[in-house]
Amino acid sequence: MPSVSLQINGQPCTVAADATVLQAIRSAGLHVPTLCHLDGLTPVGACRLCLVALEGHPKLEPACVTTVAEGMVVHTHTPELEGYRRMAVELFFAEGNHVCAFCVANGACELQDVAVEVGMDHSRFPYQYPHRHVDASHALFGLDHHRCILCTRCVRMCDEIEGAHVWDVGYRGSACSIIAGLDQPWGEVEACTSCGKCVDACPTGALFRKQDATAEKQPHPERAQQLAAARTDHRWRNQ
Repeated sequence: MPSVSLQINGQPCTVAADATVLQAIRSAGLHVPTLCHLDGLTPVGACRLCLVALEGHPKLEPACVTTVAEGMVVHTHTPELEGYRRMAVELFFAEGNHVCAFCVANGACELQDVAVEVGMDHSRFPYQYPHRHVDASHALFGLDHHRCILCTRCVRMCDEIEGAHVWDVGYRGSACSIIAGLDQPWGEVEACTSCGKCVDACPTGALFRKQDATAEKQPHPERAQQLAAARTDHRWRNQ
C-alpha cells in the first residue's frame, strides 16, 4: 500500500494512502473528540466533533470520513474549531434530557467526558425538554430515548458486526429517533439475539442493562483508552 506524507499541527506524519485524517491524527499520537466514531464500524461523520481545518479547503471537514492526501496540512485545534465543538456539545444537551445524576452512564459517559474536554459548563441554547419515552420491553436491556444523541453506533454495530439489523433511524427532523424492528417495542423484535453489543457501543446511557443502577454502566474498552489519552492531551494543551 502506497503512503502519503502530511502535516498535523506542524508535525510531519506518514500514513497509508487510504487512511482517514482521523487515523492519521491518532497515529501521530494526537487527539480530536468523537462520539459517533467507533473503530471497526463504518464512519458516518454524524456528530461533527472531529471537524478539522485543512489548509486550502474552504470549509471544515470531518476527520473520520476524509481521506488523507499528499502534502495535506491539518489543524485540529483552532479557536474556530474549539467554538464549533463546544456549540455542538451544547446542542446535544439542549436537544435531549441528559440528567447525569440519575443516569446509569454517569462517570462512564462519552458525552459527559467530551463536555468536560470542550469546557462546556452550561448551554447557551434553550433546553427543549422533548417528550420521549423509555422502552423497557426487552428482558435484559432498556432504551432511554431521552439520552440518545443519534450517533447510530448501535445501528451500525447490530448491522455490521452482529448481522441482526435490529436498529434503524426513523422519522424526520426533531422527531427523528432510533427504532427497533419495524418501529416495534424492542422486546418484540424476533431478530434481536440479546448479544448486548449495541449496549456496549452506546456512548451515553441511552442503551443500558437493566441490572445497572446509577453510575454502574461500564465504558466501551476502546473508548476508555481513547478517553484516557484525550485527558492527557487536554492537560498538555492547557499547560
